[in-house]
This record gives sequence, structure tokens and C-alpha cells, in this order.
Amino acid sequence: MLVDHDAEGAITKIFKRFIGHSLHFGHLVYAKKRLVMRISLANEVNVLGSMVDRLSEQNRWFRDYTLEALARAVRETIACFPVYRTYLEPGKPVSPEDGAVIERAVAAAKRRNPAIEESVFNFLRDLLLFRFPENLDEEQRAAHAEFVLKFQQFTGPIMAKGLEDTAFYIYNRLAALNEVGGEPNFFGLSVEAFHKRNQQRHRDWPDSVLATSTHDTKRSEDVRARMLAISEIPQLWGRSLQKWRTANRRFKKQIDDAEAPDAGEEYLLYQTLLGAWPVDVDGMPAPSVSPEFVSRIQAYMAKALKEAKLNTSWIQPNDNWDNAMVDFVARILETSPRNKFLPLFLPVAEEIARLGAINSLAQITIKFTAPGVPDVYQGAELWDDSLVDPDNRRPVDYARRREMLKEVEHVPAGDLMRCWADGRIKLHLTQRLLHLRRDNAELFRGGNYEAVNFGGAFADCAIGFVRRHQERATVVIVPRLSSRVGFPPVGERWQDTHAILPSGLPALRDVFTNRELRPENSQLKLSDAMAQLPFAVFCSGGL
Repeated sequence: MLVDHDAEGAITKIFKRFIGHSLHFGHLVYAKKRLVMRISLANEVNVLGSMVDRLSEQNRWFRDYTLEALARAVRETIACFPVYRTYLEPGKPVSPEDGAVIERAVAAAKRRNPAIEESVFNFLRDLLLFRFPENLDEEQRAAHAEFVLKFQQFTGPIMAKGLEDTAFYIYNRLAALNEVGGEPNFFGLSVEAFHKRNQQRHRDWPDSVLATSTHDTKRSEDVRARMLAISEIPQLWGRSLQKWRTANRRFKKQIDDAEAPDAGEEYLLYQTLLGAWPVDVDGMPAPSVSPEFVSRIQAYMAKALKEAKLNTSWIQPNDNWDNAMVDFVARILETSPRNKFLPLFLPVAEEIARLGAINSLAQITIKFTAPGVPDVYQGAELWDDSLVDPDNRRPVDYARRREMLKEVEHVPAGDLMRCWADGRIKLHLTQRLLHLRRDNAELFRGGNYEAVNFGGAFADCAIGFVRRHQERATVVIVPRLSSRVGFPPVGERWQDTHAILPSGLPALRDVFTNRELRPENSQLKLSDAMAQLPFAVFCSGGL
């Protein structure tokens, strides 16, 4: 929802132009799942092939199928599997959802393999859907069921290794979308779809976890929030990439008729630097970085290159290529009058850091108030620039957080925004909303969910909803695409933009400033609602 969907075409063209070729995500995942099955999980797939071969021997209609044909049908169907796994159980009906997944996977495998007899795939499909021949005895039925269960166990790790641990490090069009459970080819969600999904979650899964950072995320919530902001500035992003490439070309090395790092690796590196670049207390990007930061980026890129398995890998490391990337990172981050990259990079880093901060504050405001149970990953109470493990498992400075918690109690809300870079505003937001949930458990556990519409100049740049339970209600409003509004998106920057609230809401009290606002004709001006802070949570009904 924080991605500018309208920029998809522009960002895709920039990515294609920079790496020098187009990259179809679906074809890439298919190829990398096949790679994983050929190398790291070959034994598991061979076991499945042997199992289905034995099953075919039990039926005179299918016993002529060769082991190779059956094993290939298994591999191809897994490579085309659109989800991690199905959840079939012997003796129970196949759900429409699982049935559709299997039909879709087999149909795709047939399409990609016209040289394999169609009946081989049909045999496998019927096995996976528990459509067993009627003349099977109990032992044979048990063997068929065991195959289905084993098949379900293998599709998950193959998807994880092919998608998350390979394709996610290659298809870097907007790398913030390359997250566990995410779909990098799905560029943004409309506000309407966002509200619909929240309503579905409230109806079907009200106690599911809302996590923005975990031990397994590819990058922290704040790094992702910054990188998502690239979608808001496609023209600046495209121009900057060309300038950065030109400035840094002299730091590349020629290895076996190829430039190291290659264009895709360089593209990921620039996004990573924008996502993790440190800012000072005034919110300005640091003009130089510490050796520790350089080492972290080098370690991250070393992992990214090996996971991509294009020029180096864990099982066949290319030391020359790995060292070229280590040297490239060190050279472009070196503080030197001869380094032309940093002066070109820092203005973009400043813009991204600001937009990313607003994205992050909007994201966690929603996380604490939307249907579901919010989770805070330890250390993410302040700005967190962590990348993938082991970077995101660094020790947490709890003493600093305890000290800052004491400070925020006495700092006016407006001052927190002016000093946004020190992280206290995120800590204050987290604390206040946790207290709100604790004091109004029933509201957030069972309260309904109503979308809020907006009007005015920046109606597309705000998102809001109301949670109601009996006589109590809370109104939540946050910005999106804030580059259009300006930084920070507070006060008069919103011009005539207003929220159209549901009827029946009385006076509203601001959770953060304790102000009281009264909607006029069910309308609430955002210049009032977000007069000091780039988020607003109001309560009514004696909360």
C-alpha cells in the first residue's frame, strides 16, 4: 500500500535498462526451483520419483511409464507449484483451494513440457488429488497416501530455496518487495484492496500476527520502508543510477570477459545503501560512514551474490568475483576528494531517508491498530538499519532504549517530529499505541473495521479506518506517497484534504497530544488532524 503503483512501468524500464535485459519473474522462479532440485535437493526429488514409479507398477494402465518420465513430471510439477504447499489429508475431501493449486501446477508443467506424454502428468495429478484406482488394497492405498504427504513436505523447502534464497537476490526491480511471503512481481496494493484485506482478516483471522521485522526478514522494516520510497521518485532514481554507474565504473574489475560486480549486483547495492545509510541528529545523511558500516555492506553483498548463484555460490565460490565486490564496496564508500560517487549519492539518500521515515511511521501505526496482533521485533523500537541475518541479530542496546523511554514522556509531540532522526518518535509511537491496545483490549480484539474516505488536494495520499466496539471507537489516519505532500507531511501542507468519517462519531481526543477535535459534518481536516505529527490516532467514547 506504500508503493506507488503508478510507477511500476517506469521502475521496470529503469531496471531493464540498467541490467541490459528483461527479466520475467515467473520464468526466473521456475528456473531456480529446477536448479535447486538438480543440485541441493536432488536426493529428495529422486525419492519422490522412485515412489511414484512403484505406484505406477501397481496399475496395468500406467506400468509402461519410465522412471525418468515420472521423475521428470514430478520435478516439473514442483517447479510450477504456485504456492509453498498444499494441505491434503488422507481420508478427507480435497479442498477447492488445494485442488485448484494442483490443477494449476500440472497444467503449467504440461505447457512447459510438450514432449512429455500428457497422460504421465494426468497420472501424477490424479495421485495428488487422491483419485486412486478403485482396485487398490489397503496397503496400496496407504502407499499412495504416503506419496502425497511426502510430496507436500518437499514442495515447501524447494519453493523457499528457489524463491527466497535465489530468485529474491536476482529480481531486484524494487528489492523491498523481495520479502518472505511477498511477491516481487506484485507492485503495490490499492487503498481499496488494502481495506478489503483488512476486513477479510478481521472476519477470518483476527488473531493472526502482524509482523514487520523478524529473525527471517530479508531486511528490517525501516530499511524496507526507505527502499519502497524509490517508487515515489522514479525519475530521480533513474537519473541517479546512470550517474552513479559512470562515477564508479573505474572501480570494477574484469574477470573472465565480464565486469565484476555485474549490473544486477550493482543495482541491488545502490538500493541497499539507500535503505541502510546512517543519518545524523539533524536528519542529514552522514557524509562518511564507519568501517563497521562498510564491513556490514560487504558482508551483505557477499551473501547476496552467493545466494543468487549467478557468478559465485556457497558450494562453488568464485573468490575473484567475491573479492571484486568487497573491493568495489570499499572504493565507492571511501572518503576521498577523488570519490565522485558520494557527492552524487548523498542528496538522494537524504530524500529517501525522509520519505522512508514517514513510511515507517505509517506502517507501524497501522500495525498497532488494524485487525490482528502486532509483533515488535526486539531492537526495532527505534530506527533499525538491519539487513538479513546475521546482521539482524546484532545485540540490542536495551539501556539506550530504557533511557529514551524516560525522555519521551517529557518531550512535546512537535519536538519529536523535528528530531525524527534520533528515533524517539518511533519509540513514542510504539509505546503509546501499545498502551492504547492494553487499555482497550476488546476494541482491538473484536471491534469492527470501517474504511475512511478522503477528499481534497491530496486525497490519494492518506489512508484511514475506524475501529468500533459498542460505544467506543478509534480513528486512524496515516500518509502514503508523502513525496507529493512534502516533508514533513503535517499541518498546512495538506491544504484542503479532509477525512470523511462515518456518522455517529462524537468529539475525538488525540492519543498523542490529548487535543480534542470535533468533526464538522463528519469531515475532519488533515491540517488539523496531523497538525504536528505525520500520523493521527483519535479516540472517542471515553477511552
